[in-house]
Amino acid sequence: MLRQRIVTAAWLAPLMLAGLFGLAGGAFAAFTGVVVLLAAWEWTNLAGVLAASRRLALVAVLALLMALLWWCGAARSVWPLWFAVAGWAVNFYWVVHYPAKREQWGSTTARLAMGLWVLLPAWVGFNVLRDTGGVWLLYVLLLVWGADIGAYFCGRAWGRRKLAPGVSPGKSWEGVAGGVAVTLLLALLFAVWQGLGVAAGLGLVMVTAGVTLVSVLGDLLESMLKRFRGIKDSSNLLPGHGGVLDRIDSLTAAVPLFALLSLGML
Repeated sequence: MLRQRIVTAAWLAPLMLAGLFGLAGGAFAAFTGVVVLLAAWEWTNLAGVLAASRRLALVAVLALLMALLWWCGAARSVWPLWFAVAGWAVNFYWVVHYPAKREQWGSTTARLAMGLWVLLPAWVGFNVLRDTGGVWLLYVLLLVWGADIGAYFCGRAWGRRKLAPGVSPGKSWEGVAGGVAVTLLLALLFAVWQGLGVAAGLGLVMVTAGVTLVSVLGDLLESMLKRFRGIKDSSNLLPGHGGVLDRIDSLTAAVPLFALLSLGML
């Protein structure tokens, strides 16, 4: 398993970095669109769609919606980001009340709709951030990675109080605190690097704290859906790493919210 993880990371990391920071405009939208569509293929499984033909048809529908958003200019607009805020507020309610509210989202139709407000705004958020030149796209990626690293090590060292034992037994409040601490340090470093004033720097710190917590929600949502389906990984598309969703679950929540909240600083 370790060898598989290393081999996959060896080709995946350069590919992702080249696509995220070497492309712009329509090429960037197409690249991130492919990633989102791969995640959508996995989401159809989480939603309980088993027939490959139906899964492909649903992914094709999402591709058409993305093309329509690009054609009408909405792929770089603010309103899909507000759509994400509303959707993640509902997701938060369901995660907090799991398993009590399963009847509200347990149907295949409901889970497919959930995927729509998770994946589409994430794609829009990537486009919005890339249009700023890439610095803030880099920032939100580092934010999510830093939160994961801080949560992992602090959780292993001091984790006692479970965050959501019914959804993801391994996560702790101490881990969340460690993740927030790492990302707040990142915010201060970026504020100095970008020459932000005191007000803008404090704004970045506040936005970072909020987005860090929401990134945890992205992880918990996928864990909830996998637990409901009785599966460990969203797929085996990335040997040793699981599926695409397993790698971007936190980003689907963090990217649209960060793009929306940080518009005034970009």
